[in-house]
Amino acid sequence: QVQLVESGGGLVQAGGSLRLSCAASGRTFGTYAMGWFRQAPGKEREFVASISSSGGSTYYTNSVKGRFTISRDNAKNTVYLQMNSLKPEDTAVYYCAEARVSWRVGSESYYDYWGQGTQVTVSS
Repeated sequence: QVQLVESGGGLVQAGGSLRLSCAASGRTFGTYAMGWFRQAPGKEREFVASISSSGGSTYYTNSVKGRFTISRDNAKNTVYLQMNSLKPEDTAVYYCAEARVSWRVGSESYYDYWGQGTQVTVSS
């Protein structure tokens, strides 16, 4: 059974940085694309970033381009989300997810497994 465990969330001032980690177990990590999603209070969950199985291709939602970087270490079964220049509107619960395909994808329908989420709060 696949397990995804996020860490690294917290409270940060606007303009600050955080790095989220997601440790995966249960199947061959390097075979599948990974993604990060977020859900703000009162809003639907939205796509943030995705990375292909090899790490060679990434994809971001427009609002985080140039500020966030997704990466992965297949030897450590871990995917990361480096978040810089954080804004109050980035406040949300952040979820990592593992896809059923190897290429980076933004649609939730491609993701089979989800972590429990980690809270990120950006104060103004």
